Amino acid sequence: MLAVTTADVRIFLHVLAATIWVGGQITLGALVPALRGYEGVTKAAARRFNAIAWPAFAVLVLTGGWNIAAGDLGGPAQRTLEVKLVFVLLSGVAAFLHARAKSKAGLAVWGALGALGALLALFFGVQLG
Repeated sequence: MLAVTTADVRIFLHVLAATIWVGGQITLGALVPALRGYEGVTKAAARRFNAIAWPAFAVLVLTGGWNIAAGDLGGPAQRTLEVKLVFVLLSGVAAFLHARAKSKAGLAVWGALGALGALLALFFGVQLG
């Protein structure tokens, strides 16, 4: 059996948090149309998701910083990381604005931008892996 390293724990926590943040957005987005027919259920589901999504986003930011501190990126990898961080920021800001949106249009636009940012951050993170 391989020895468990600090890097293993760091990457595991980062990937676990990404599955919650990104996968949860995709799952909730797929469920929303089915939940809309029931009074208050969509908002209740969103509140419950937020209870785990935002801590997962915090873990992503913390372990992402830990990953940066542990690595020595240069050249193209550094540029890829910078692009990834732009999409992380987009994902977080758009999700924050989505949670505070009052109109259906605001919910749709900010939700779509948040999910798109999360997916692109995930893609560039995989590239860095």
